[in-house]
Amino acid sequence: MTEPNRRVFFALWPDAAALDALEAAAAAGQACCGGRRMRRDSLHLTLAFIGAVNDDRLAQLHEIAAGVAAEPYELVLDRLGWWRHNRILWAGCGETPSHQRRLHESLAGALATAGFRLDPRPHVPHLTLLRHARCNGLPELAAPIRWRVEEFSLVESGLESAGARYRVLKSWPLHAIPSG
Repeated sequence: MTEPNRRVFFALWPDAAALDALEAAAAAGQACCGGRRMRRDSLHLTLAFIGAVNDDRLAQLHEIAAGVAAEPYELVLDRLGWWRHNRILWAGCGETPSHQRRLHESLAGALATAGFRLDPRPHVPHLTLLRHARCNGLPELAAPIRWRVEEFSLVESGLESAGARYRVLKSWPLHAIPSG
């Protein structure tokens, strides 16, 4: 008998003020590019996509996350972009904050050491706003979208008729790293 697999990933979840601004950016993007807006409860920034795991590997992911050392930081989304190949309109950073890079590198390094296979492409911090978009030009953000990142989460993805539904399995706080 095979063990059931759960589809999981690590992510950051915006606070309420950032979600409001992201929804406004998605509405402006949709007016310009068409497409389907992401639901408010699904807006997230993926740190590492894991895929299907059994319960033993899920427990290992909890152990890995508990060992990640990273400090809280402010994330500033200051640009919109569009990927033609998959027709996604996204909000992202003109420059990735060093704390964001360190969080991703710490998590990805521990996952790789434990034998998890990750996407080999460079990490591009972004939140998907629209799917099936067709952009000839991009709207500008009314203002940079800021939120204080204070934790990261392990999330389970389930497919329903209305699309993917995400459920946070566990979150880990970020905390100051002692110097020296």
